[in-house]
Amino acid sequence: MGFIAFLKTQFIVHLLIGFVFVVSGLIINFIQLCTLVLWPINKQFYRRVNCRLAYSLWSQLVMLLEWWSGTECTLFSDEATVNTFGKEHVIIILNHNFEIDFLCGWTMTERFGVLGSSKVLAKRELLYVPLIGWTWYFLEIVFCKRKWEEDRDTVIKGLRRLADYPEYMWFLLYCEGTRFTETKHRISMEVAESKGLPKLKYHLLPRTKGFTTAVQCLRGTVSAVYDVTLNFRGNKNPSLLGILYGKKYEADMCVSVGWLGANVTNIFPSVLSFSQDALQEMYNQEGIFPGQQFKPPRRPWTLLNFLFWATVLLSPLFTFGFGVFASGSPLLILAFLGLVGAASFGVRRLIGVTEIEKGSSYGNQEFKKKE
Repeated sequence: MGFIAFLKTQFIVHLLIGFVFVVSGLIINFIQLCTLVLWPINKQFYRRVNCRLAYSLWSQLVMLLEWWSGTECTLFSDEATVNTFGKEHVIIILNHNFEIDFLCGWTMTERFGVLGSSKVLAKRELLYVPLIGWTWYFLEIVFCKRKWEEDRDTVIKGLRRLADYPEYMWFLLYCEGTRFTETKHRISMEVAESKGLPKLKYHLLPRTKGFTTAVQCLRGTVSAVYDVTLNFRGNKNPSLLGILYGKKYEADMCVSVGWLGANVTNIFPSVLSFSQDALQEMYNQEGIFPGQQFKPPRRPWTLLNFLFWATVLLSPLFTFGFGVFASGSPLLILAFLGLVGAASFGVRRLIGVTEIEKGSSYGNQEFKKKE
């Protein structure tokens, strides 16, 4: 094991990375709070500023994937489709099987210049998660309780507000509504059988209300819908902790496009599910998706952004820590160690948000209601 590989496994290094992310995130959130005064003066300028502030935070996670773990991301598509990336508003439909599927999506948005303006239809619980939910609030992310009777007006209003967004945005949707687990899949397929629907092997039944509402509200703004199927070579099941430990993965993303025709809201979610299921079956058998392969090059900005924050924040931290231990005061040393422990706990809690085994029971309950 080389020295760099050794460093990637050390807890203190992980703690320092987490410190940089958390403290820079709090600083960014404070600046975002201050930008609220811009909204009544110049809404579009407010949005552009917040896109760049969000980029400064999210790109630190992308840096971990691209530069720290060295994970490779390959697109399977056609040249005409890839040439439009980052040049139009689009809706992205992505399968929800992996803990880092969002991070692979962010990597692609970064490489095509739309990371800061990327959007998602997020569960409302995330609004109260520090850094993540707070940053999304200032980005006008649409939050929902996943109870359509209560969400309908809020979702429609939030989506329509994005119709004049000044930066090209990729709006991410998980049509399955929740992350795939074996339990949720079993319940979902029981519902499919009771309704006489074909069973899916690798996906849950699609939930169409969020998709159809997004298409209807953003029609005239969004140019296309991209169907993206993600898998990892070697049958790997990566985690954010694995990325933090420097484990390298190879992600493959198959991209197909569906233009916003008159019937897309009615047929696309169902077609998507069966298409993605067939693609996953092909991938499992052949180890590759169909289509031409593209490897968009990683850009230096994510690394430079992290190095900037690390330089600004770690220098005073080291100076402060040295002063605490040099003082010889047991009280100060214990307080400092307590602060380190609290920071470690906070970082671990943020990582826990992505973990499959700690995911919501939403799919379990909702599918049961449909039986």
